[in-house]
Amino acid sequence: QVQLVESGGGLVEPGGSLRLSCVASGLTFSSVTMRWYRQAPGKEREFVADISTGGRVTDYGESVKGRFTIFRDNAKNTVYLQMNSLRSDDTAVYYCNTRSGLDYWGQGTQVTVSS
Repeated sequence: QVQLVESGGGLVEPGGSLRLSCVASGLTFSSVTMRWYRQAPGKEREFVADISTGGRVTDYGESVKGRFTIFRDNAKNTVYLQMNSLRSDDTAVYYCNTRSGLDYWGQGTQVTVSS
């Protein structure tokens, strides 16, 4: 079955950086668009970024444009989210997502931005 496993979250100070990873299995990774979402406590899940199958086309949520970069390595079945200039309002659980007939989600990885 399809599995998405995120990693790379943690505690970082404001202005710092983190790189999240999501490894996919059980699907043809190079054929699916990959997405990152996040959910902060008490808030709805929010779109962060997505990337096309070949990696050439990306899109970002307004709140992360210019600070976050999504990229993928199809040889490793992995999508990444490079997060720079982190702010306290980036604190959330970050989820990897794809759609292949059904909607698939990872278990999430916690990112906490705090001094």
